[in-house]
Amino acid sequence: MESAELIETFYSRLWNLWDDDAVDVVLAPDFVFRGSLGLETRGRDGWRTYRDLVRTGSGDFANEIVTLVVAGDEAAARLRYTGTHTGDLVGLPATGRRFEYSGAAFFTVEQGRLASAWVLGDLHGLRAQLAR
Repeated sequence: MESAELIETFYSRLWNLWDDDAVDVVLAPDFVFRGSLGLETRGRDGWRTYRDLVRTGSGDFANEIVTLVVAGDEAAARLRYTGTHTGDLVGLPATGRRFEYSGAAFFTVEQGRLASAWVLGDLHGLRAQLAR
């Protein structure tokens, strides 16, 4: 897969559809991930653990790519995250509130798979929405 397709699949299938079968296709075995919650993982199972943490806090968590810029084996994306706060998330118990916040992600690709992702999210804005 090309870099853009890998990133689009990362969000559309691995995140938005929680498609566990696609993990081994998209992510390198030693995938390094630093998520917007500030946690860093290594490997596919490490990423799955992070994903499941987010899923516990928001079962309908979704990602939308607003802008994607690819330069060879590197890429950057501007993102919009949405969901419903149904479980513990960013240290706050479930409120049932809908949320939306922005973020950015930076990727590297090696041998046709995502090798790393570093994600920044507006956690201040997210916490403000959930704490009201």
